[in-house]
Amino acid sequence: MNPVLAFVVVMAVWTVSDFVAKKTQSLLSSLFVASIIFLVGFLTGIFPEDLLASASLLALGGVVVGFIIVHLGTLISVDDFKRQWKTLVVGIVTVVGIGVLLWIAGFIFGGGRQEGRYDGVAQALDFVIAGVGALSGGTISVLIIQEAALDVGLTAVAVFPVLIAALQGLIGFPLTSIILRKEAARLKGEYRAGNLATPVSEEVAAVAPSKLPAVLQTTPGVLMVVGAVVLVSILINNATDGILNTFVVALILGIVLRATGVFKTGILNGIDSFGLMMISILILVFAPLATVEVADVTALAFPLLIAFVFGVAGILLFAAITGKLLGYTVSMSIAIGLTSLYGFPGTMILSQEAAKGAGETPEEVAAIEGEILPKMMVAGFSTVTITSVVVTGIIASGIGR
Repeated sequence: MNPVLAFVVVMAVWTVSDFVAKKTQSLLSSLFVASIIFLVGFLTGIFPEDLLASASLLALGGVVVGFIIVHLGTLISVDDFKRQWKTLVVGIVTVVGIGVLLWIAGFIFGGGRQEGRYDGVAQALDFVIAGVGALSGGTISVLIIQEAALDVGLTAVAVFPVLIAALQGLIGFPLTSIILRKEAARLKGEYRAGNLATPVSEEVAAVAPSKLPAVLQTTPGVLMVVGAVVLVSILINNATDGILNTFVVALILGIVLRATGVFKTGILNGIDSFGLMMISILILVFAPLATVEVADVTALAFPLLIAFVFGVAGILLFAAITGKLLGYTVSMSIAIGLTSLYGFPGTMILSQEAAKGAGETPEEVAAIEGEILPKMMVAGFSTVTITSVVVTGIIASGIGR
């Protein structure tokens, strides 16, 4: 497809999605609307399969996602991170909950070995393992499952997590949007009652000068320095064989560099290319939709349905109970758990949309976002980036056994 035409089409989809989100006050999130448009477009053939790749945004997104994560780290103070230990616990327990409910589903509907029922699948436990990895994780978890499945010749199991990854945002985005809207409305009431303050300390920190020399505070200078931080994160990831994930390290380094004053709060704010960088990483969310075919969805419709019903039930049950025990509201707890269905950048976009939808003044929006965003960001890393990768790496060896 012509690269310029592809770029214009992608921007048109995102423009429409953003317009609908604003008109519905984020009841229909921009991510959800864009997911529907892209899914329908690819399934009907209106959009060619190479649309996203031709627009060159997939390649750019793959490069700059680490940059954005460093930037997000500079938005979280060390004190904020310490305060989010409860969020980490809720996220970890949520992944466990997905596994427990899917195992129950496999026991109920599996009935032992399933030779011949699904092409290439030997037992229901294969679907359980693939479902746990895909529902609770991102690209890395899917790749772990695919490698394990293909090693034993189970091609259907290798396709299964891809379909989940392609479709789970269609469930996670609207559910989280609705729940965060409820939490944001509650927080607006808390703010107006005087129980919630605008994060003044963040505003003060934002105007504090960076320790970087002036030559490095230009657009190319900032991108070079942040890129160097991402490279360090990659080196640490490689040196530890992935135990310290690149994105986790990037987030931590962003927090540390902000805390020490080397980076200002929101290091990428104000640079000329920030908007395009954000759009490019959002396109990564929709990439799996380009390869989905009606036949794939039809052939695995039943296991997909079971995976989503029981997986989401596990999220709702385990996240709500754990969060409530730790002092979170049920709505905030469930929103934290649902991050396992999409991770970053959905965690950031949905939080910002909920705050803007509820707040009527810049102060209200800032106060609401200051409560929701740190929890959602840490939640996404605790589920998708950390726990899921560890759990999937352990259980993937059970496929085909």
